[in-house]
Amino acid sequence: MNAIRPIRILGLDPGLRRTGWGVVVVDGARLAHVAHGVIAPKDTLPFAERLASLYEAIEAIVVAHAPDEAAVEETFVNENARSALKLGHARACCLIVPARAGLVVAEYAATVVKKAVVGTGAADKAQVGFMIRRLLPTAGETTADAADALAVAIAHAHARRARSYAA
Repeated sequence: MNAIRPIRILGLDPGLRRTGWGVVVVDGARLAHVAHGVIAPKDTLPFAERLASLYEAIEAIVVAHAPDEAAVEETFVNENARSALKLGHARACCLIVPARAGLVVAEYAATVVKKAVVGTGAADKAQVGFMIRRLLPTAGETTADAADALAVAIAHAHARRARSYAA
């Protein structure tokens, strides 16, 4: 019988001010917390340097935690075009770093992530945080950004499992 090896998944919740990240291990139907945190480039840095800081921090996380795959939350912004464009740059860092490291990178809408973790796509941040504490008790207390990133990783784990059943 062919044993399936555990898979490490890096979840990223992009933001220019605060990018949440979380790493989980999926072993069959079991999920385990590895690490999480928030990348917060200094607001006083010029825009290009903030992006470089974000890029380098994600690189360091990939090196430190050696994920097998990555998942990034798609962002929905109905603010002004300038804000959306800047957020798009942060998303690009979240997509490019793992891709350059040779990882498969998946993207998930926020409603899909919330549904995977809470059971409804209309869940609020408090509900997501509550469920992260229940699903990954060793994660302890998390910030909203880190909880969202862990939720993205969990959504990817569920999607992987669903695809394996369909195959």
